[in-house]
Amino acid sequence: MKKQPTLRERALRLLARREHSLAELAGKLRAYASPEEELEALLEDLSRRRLLSDERYAESRAHALSRKYGAARIVHELRAKGLDKALAEQASGIARTTEVERAREVWRRKFRVAPKTREERAKQMRFLRSRGFSFDAIRAVLGRPGED
Repeated sequence: MKKQPTLRERALRLLARREHSLAELAGKLRAYASPEEELEALLEDLSRRRLLSDERYAESRAHALSRKYGAARIVHELRAKGLDKALAEQASGIARTTEVERAREVWRRKFRVAPKTREERAKQMRFLRSRGFSFDAIRAVLGRPGED
């Protein structure tokens, strides 16, 4: 009969695959922790040993998301993973500086052709907005209405 992995082994296996936020890892391990204190002690130990870091998670996740999304969406995704607002804002800071270029690249991959009608323009703007790009970045990519 195969022995069940310990809570520490499960945590290290998850962390070996990718970075996790403290809240995310706690959620995944909660079902396997017998007393809640055991889970808290493990998470503290992993944090103290720098094997678990919300800052590192925020940085790597923001970098991965920045290929497809704007700063607002990145902040939203990080907050959904249990990070505090200040850390999420800080991690998305780099994305804010390159938002126009990234919005242009996302737009180019999706549409390739400038909108010809007001309806096409609205559709393209909604798409970029749903990806979390700011209105300033969207205006920079699509120009102002009637600028042609």
